[in-house]
Amino acid sequence: MACRGCGCGCGPGHLNEDNARFLLLAALIALYLLGGAAVFSALELAHERQAKQRWEERLANFSRRHNLSRDELRGFLRHYEEATEAGVRVDSTRPRWDFTGAFYFVGTVVSTIGFGMTTPATVGGKIFLIFYGLIGCASTILFFNLFLERLITVIAYIMKSCHQQQLRREGALPRESPKNPGICGAVGGLAGWKPSVYYVMLILCLASLLISCCASAMYTCIEGWSYFDSLYFCFVAFSTIGFGDLVSSQNAMYESQGLYRFANFAFILMGVCCIYSLFNVISILIKQSVNWILRKMDSGCCGQCQGGLPRARRNVIMPGNVSSETGGVTEGEAGRRRPSEEMISMKDFLTANKVSLAVLQKQLSESANGCRLQTGTQPRDSEFSGGVGAFAIMNNRLAETSGDR
Repeated sequence: MACRGCGCGCGPGHLNEDNARFLLLAALIALYLLGGAAVFSALELAHERQAKQRWEERLANFSRRHNLSRDELRGFLRHYEEATEAGVRVDSTRPRWDFTGAFYFVGTVVSTIGFGMTTPATVGGKIFLIFYGLIGCASTILFFNLFLERLITVIAYIMKSCHQQQLRREGALPRESPKNPGICGAVGGLAGWKPSVYYVMLILCLASLLISCCASAMYTCIEGWSYFDSLYFCFVAFSTIGFGDLVSSQNAMYESQGLYRFANFAFILMGVCCIYSLFNVISILIKQSVNWILRKMDSGCCGQCQGGLPRARRNVIMPGNVSSETGGVTEGEAGRRRPSEEMISMKDFLTANKVSLAVLQKQLSESANGCRLQTGTQPRDSEFSGGVGAFAIMNNRLAETSGDR
């Protein structure tokens, strides 16, 4: 690993921090894919071979019993596969392209679930899907990011209320200043207090689990699936993986059909929003772990780099540079980089839990105190400022680019 920015000439690459993080994450994802492929191959390959062998035996027995050639039988089965792609099933199913079926289809399109049980067959439908999905998917991603911001606000408010109740029980709740009743960061028991990102992740996990368990109970009763298959479907649908092996609300008739279809829509909508928010929080923790790996690799690449002054890190909040009044960094640090995408050291990450990750922590602090924190350095008229998650990363990049002009 080439030493970055030290000027010692200990390696040829001299990669900057962002490129190094990107390459390391790409390598880790590649290893993750290889490991996943090995596990799934070991688990599923034998079952696939057994199923194929059973099918060949049944095909041969049927061909002998009805005096049909294998070619004729396979030709008939190919016609059935074509009918299946058009939505024809042996058992009675709901129409695919009436208004309710089409509405279910466009919901799976814009949410990027894409179960695959319904697909356009005409050229016009396929062309329209391209443009419809382009706008619909982008709008839905924006909706998910805005939902995440509002969810963080609600969680921060609830956590602050719980913290205030605890302080009241302990008799340590500070009195509000009569001169400045609306100032954020009052001195006393709430001074410096910030909701923990880890609690946010725990709350999102519990919310996702609760929605999945309730939805699975409904699917088990109405669809006739096992409870485990229902949980499996919930994760596949809520995470927008959408294999299509299990799809809800596809039978022609249900008991209380209107109520079930509404509940199915509501569960999928809430589940997708919660899982998306959870993925954003987990991605921040993964980025922090990647940053920690880079620092470990960098610390061992060049011994003479350790003796000098600490080198500036573009996306790292170093220990001692954290200030609750500036949303995660001191005023001097904020003048050199935007706090919205910075990260802390793994030492603070693992031990103290006093310094939270900057992207969500800044939003949590502002939401908990009911106002925007005044940093004195962030541009007030920036059209790109604000936001959390992947949307915020892009916004902050645009803000940095526009600020350099």
